[in-house]
Amino acid sequence: MKAISVLGSTGSIGTQTLEIAQECPKDFKVVALTAGKNLDLLIEQIKQHQPEVVAIADKDDLAELHQRLKNLANQNKSKQIPHLVAGSEGLNTAASWNTADLVVTGIVGCAGLLPTLAAIRAGKDIALANKETLIAAGPVVLPELKLSGSRLFPADSEHSAIFQCLQGTPWAENARLSTGIPTPGLRNIQLTASGGAFRDWPAEKLKNATVKDATSHPNWSMGKKITVDSATLMNKGLEVIEAHYLFGLDYEHIEIVIHPQSIIHSMIELADSSVLAQMGWPDMKLPILYAMSWPHRIETPWKRLNLPTIGQLTFSNPDKSKYPCLELAYDAGKASGTMPAVLNAANEEAVAQFLEEKIHFINIPKVIESTCEVHKKDLMSNPQLNDVIEVDNWARREVRSFVKRNSHSIALSTFRK
Repeated sequence: MKAISVLGSTGSIGTQTLEIAQECPKDFKVVALTAGKNLDLLIEQIKQHQPEVVAIADKDDLAELHQRLKNLANQNKSKQIPHLVAGSEGLNTAASWNTADLVVTGIVGCAGLLPTLAAIRAGKDIALANKETLIAAGPVVLPELKLSGSRLFPADSEHSAIFQCLQGTPWAENARLSTGIPTPGLRNIQLTASGGAFRDWPAEKLKNATVKDATSHPNWSMGKKITVDSATLMNKGLEVIEAHYLFGLDYEHIEIVIHPQSIIHSMIELADSSVLAQMGWPDMKLPILYAMSWPHRIETPWKRLNLPTIGQLTFSNPDKSKYPCLELAYDAGKASGTMPAVLNAANEEAVAQFLEEKIHFINIPKVIESTCEVHKKDLMSNPQLNDVIEVDNWARREVRSFVKRNSHSIALSTFRK
């Protein structure tokens, strides 16, 4: 049995992780949970899984959580109140909890970086669903992994697919994950993309895109931020940077393929021209399960893939005029240093501005590009953790300042008049 800590238990990744733990009680035991403001769901999760420690982001919620759990304990004397902690130190405590074998990182954005580092420094294996950990801080995280001996398993669908395809290849046999050592037998990797909410829209129509349009994904059920990233294809650009750090390949060997059906989750091409693909229904539970159970396969009752039912699989190259964020991500990755952290933070803030209807959808890449251009003169090639945190905060301020300076020309309300 593997003991797991779930960072971001009330989010999409966290709830699916706990569903897996509930479905596979002989394989997984939940020992730690962390959450934000959703106390109602968190309390239900505590009742179901009886963790040893629970952390919440806001210290002001700690007293309420304790009282509600105390009331439940009084109603059922057999239930004990877990150790409760809060704030950034509390998240780090839960992430590095001594009885945990594996930490599932489901916290969205750069907020997940510090607790993930705390888990790595404690020698925990990581099921990585928080892509920002490597995108913003790859130069910091990789040495920490090597120093601690922690293993990092990708829990998002595309990188999990690559990881699964690599099993049994010379790369998987001779190089430990995240050491940055590619195999001579691997030619390139191909990350598949659904194309997002606007895959069937002509580029010129995007000027009319609304928040509702951008947050309606045709294949996947995800949070608003990642759904907008899918619509801009920034999610795939960020995955390119993450794949660079995970698998040690130059950017010239990481390709993007539009695949509307989302059945093939990614592919690898080997030196002899063989192509291996990992396939399955578009469901995040499978890659999460594999990250949790590696190197084993756990039998599940989940719906089996039926190719005749699907009928056909189609592919195309991404339209650069329609998805300018993709080129921005490649440029930031090649610039390396602190530029990927700036790209990631600028994107998070630009998407937040769009969701608040302060900018139009087509201005998301413009805001990001402007922020990256300003940062070029201050680029640090070998950043430390404090540098990453500093440029992350700077990029967010820069985006807000840019939006304020250009509010008349880029405000969503301007386009609606």
